[in-house]
Amino acid sequence: MRCKMNNKKIVIFTLVIFAAIVALVMVLNKGDKTTQETVTVNHPSIDNQPTMGDSNAAVSIIEFGDYKCPSCKAWGEKIFPQLEKDFIETGKAQFSFINVLFHGQESMLASLASESVYKQDPESFWDFHNAVFAAQPASQNHDEQWVTTEKLVEIAKTHAPDVDLKQLEEDINTGGTIEEVKIDDQLVKDTNVQFTPTIVINGVMVEDPFDYEAIVSIIDKGLEK
Repeated sequence: MRCKMNNKKIVIFTLVIFAAIVALVMVLNKGDKTTQETVTVNHPSIDNQPTMGDSNAAVSIIEFGDYKCPSCKAWGEKIFPQLEKDFIETGKAQFSFINVLFHGQESMLASLASESVYKQDPESFWDFHNAVFAAQPASQNHDEQWVTTEKLVEIAKTHAPDVDLKQLEEDINTGGTIEEVKIDDQLVKDTNVQFTPTIVINGVMVEDPFDYEAIVSIIDKGLEK
């Protein structure tokens, strides 16, 4: 004999169905939100930008970074090494760095110096780049002035030994590489960079640069094309 559902069970069943519908709507809305939060941009030109990795790689990764930014230092220490191991050293991706000037004069000095090093000796750029970030003090003291011409020349003396230090000092003090810095600043504006670090992968701006799984997902999509 078939059992007939009583009124109480009907009410409970109706509530269960209603809850299931609400949950489904929330999931669908979450999916829509994720899609809406994916920001695509015209992938910035990396012509004459410091770049490591295979120039023919299918994926281009760009970091918009500021040498005065503690988060940029943290990203370089926590995320970049794995990214380099998994994708750059394997020839799947190339990586470029573009200067951002969010922290005023000190950002400008560091950018002028990095452009001078890159212009004089591209091979030593990354060693100098990493050493400048390594010289950044603890995050709670990052607002203190630490980027000076003397400090940058001191770093270059050890980490960019083939660079003409007098030329480097002149480029920093007189804006000898200001045109290169202006190019970066225009790319920052064209790409609507609001935070540092900002990571752009094949024209997709990563919402959370510290979410390595999200970065891998975007790279994998680029490798599938």
